[in-house]
Amino acid sequence: MISLSSLMVFGATSYFYFSHDLPSIENLKNYKPPTVTKFYAENGELIGEFFLEKRKVVSLERIPNHLIQAFVAGEDARFFQHKGLDYGAILRAFLKNIFSGEILQGGSTITQQVVKSLLLTPEKSLTRKIREAILAFKIEKYLSKEEILYLYLNQIYLGHGAYGVAVAAEIYYGKSVEELNLAESALMAGLPQAPSKYSPHIHLEQAKKRQAYILNRMVEEGFISFGESLRTIQTPITIKGKQNSHIEKAPHFVEHVRKYIEEKYGKDGLYKSGLQVYTTLDLNTQNIAQEAIEHGLIEVEKRQKYPSGAPPSYIEGALICFDLETGHTKAMVGGRNFKKSQFNRATQALRQTGSAFKPIVFASALDKGYTPASIVVDSPIVFEFGNKKWKPKNYDEKFYGPTTLRNALAHSINVVTVKIARDIGIDYIRDYARNLGISSSLHNHLAMALGSSSVSLYELTKAYAVFAHQGKLFKPTFIQKILDRDGNLLEEHLPLYFPREPNDPEQVITPQTAYLMTNLLESAVQSGTGWRARALGRPVAAKTGTTDQFFDAWFVGYTPELVTGVWVGFDEDRSLGEKETGARAASPIWVAFMSKILKNKTVKDFPVPEGLEFMKIDPKTGQMSLRQGAILECFKEGTGPTQRVSSASKPTADFFKFDLNLSSKNR
Repeated sequence: MISLSSLMVFGATSYFYFSHDLPSIENLKNYKPPTVTKFYAENGELIGEFFLEKRKVVSLERIPNHLIQAFVAGEDARFFQHKGLDYGAILRAFLKNIFSGEILQGGSTITQQVVKSLLLTPEKSLTRKIREAILAFKIEKYLSKEEILYLYLNQIYLGHGAYGVAVAAEIYYGKSVEELNLAESALMAGLPQAPSKYSPHIHLEQAKKRQAYILNRMVEEGFISFGESLRTIQTPITIKGKQNSHIEKAPHFVEHVRKYIEEKYGKDGLYKSGLQVYTTLDLNTQNIAQEAIEHGLIEVEKRQKYPSGAPPSYIEGALICFDLETGHTKAMVGGRNFKKSQFNRATQALRQTGSAFKPIVFASALDKGYTPASIVVDSPIVFEFGNKKWKPKNYDEKFYGPTTLRNALAHSINVVTVKIARDIGIDYIRDYARNLGISSSLHNHLAMALGSSSVSLYELTKAYAVFAHQGKLFKPTFIQKILDRDGNLLEEHLPLYFPREPNDPEQVITPQTAYLMTNLLESAVQSGTGWRARALGRPVAAKTGTTDQFFDAWFVGYTPELVTGVWVGFDEDRSLGEKETGARAASPIWVAFMSKILKNKTVKDFPVPEGLEFMKIDPKTGQMSLRQGAILECFKEGTGPTQRVSSASKPTADFFKFDLNLSSKNR
């Protein structure tokens, strides 16, 4: 016969055997489950969510009492009386399920379910059940009933990716948990037994049967009256989970920010830590950008008789817009259809820029002694390297003789640009581009001056922004601030106008050079290739870009408020079609976008810094003139012409041959 002492020894031994390596329950006091990281637009509207478990942790005070009662009645009626295990409930559930032929009732208490979800594996074995029971007893001593309910209602899986009652309320009813009525609460409380079987999205009839069972249990437990249950069962329920429409709002922008978050905070930081990311995106601006891109690309397809938006004839486009005052990225379109291609053509695509690179060459020249009135002869020139020759030519294959810098940029004259680049040096131009924010590799031969190097739309647009930003390095931001799940500030990016440390942002070119470039680029709009931008009826500085065989079309420009870049082309090396230049294919998109954004906004002029002087000159000779036809030209103080050739102007000597050490690889 087994003695009492033997039983006690056996019990104690068994207890220590099963409990010696149990997980700690102390972390339950600081419950930090995986939660959803959310991205918000500038106006606070949701534009993206990232998670492994879609969960929103809410306090018990925010959960309606009838929802708590529904879960207790359905899952653990004696929750407030037992100490972790309910032996009577286990027996009742066993008998009820046997007689019904299906699982209507579970034997596990809410406390046991918390243990199973948070502390143990889902393994089905006697050992795990014993360990579960021991932990349930421990938790009941360590936590209050309210704390256990808080864990349970936030942790439980309720189907369709919903963890916790707050997200389930959104997914099934499209409302917050505080707004749930009794009918909705009872239906939700029926889900834990088998979320897929009782899903109102899939099996509404089964869900309603389960709802009736929960209401009957609430009557039995005295939570509601029989009359209330009858009225509730007749209450209509609209199942309409929230649509993830935010996914479509700015997919390339959101993906760009997502990569930054994952790189800085890791995968767990992105998918588990419930960050609140407040971005700079303006949804209205983004919508207008997407419409402008799509409409503009359809127009190109119509002209070239391509099937609209159909591979293999699928023309792509990109647009990026920065606010010049704040540095905020207001809109970014990385392509026509994010579902078809996640490749971001605004930030990831490296394309030849064509003439859109020329402003960097001309800015370099201004800092090497050239002025807007400097004369360079537009005439044939030949470069020899080995047994090969390169003879740059203009778009219209004409030559215009002596030409001022202003006219050369306005009319995008290639030969003049090449001669300037040869004079000031490719290395100087490359370093200058680096100062402006171009980080992509640039060629080491003169063709670079005509845009032979490949850069991103993002890089080129922020380089133009330096001219608009009075010569200061332009550092666009995509994020305003990031908070952790508790609302603590993790990082903040202040607007550019906010007071900063000295020399931040860095002055990379003088305000005078920056303004001269703005003034020159205004001529490109008023009398040159950027003429379509005149439609804005306000000061605009801009430049077109077209690559060989019309592979790429660019238009980058700015007003005093915004700088915007547009690119159009195929993903593969392929012509857009005859005459599809930057002026024809890209600038209409830019104009359509900027016209809507700036509509009804006050017209502003570009600010003129000190250190400049204006004088009238002959536009053909670049010399001072008071005759009819003279134009008002802008100069850095002390560099303007006199009655003779200005000493500040560069010589106009013409070269017809020049040895150039170029490899065939970099032609």
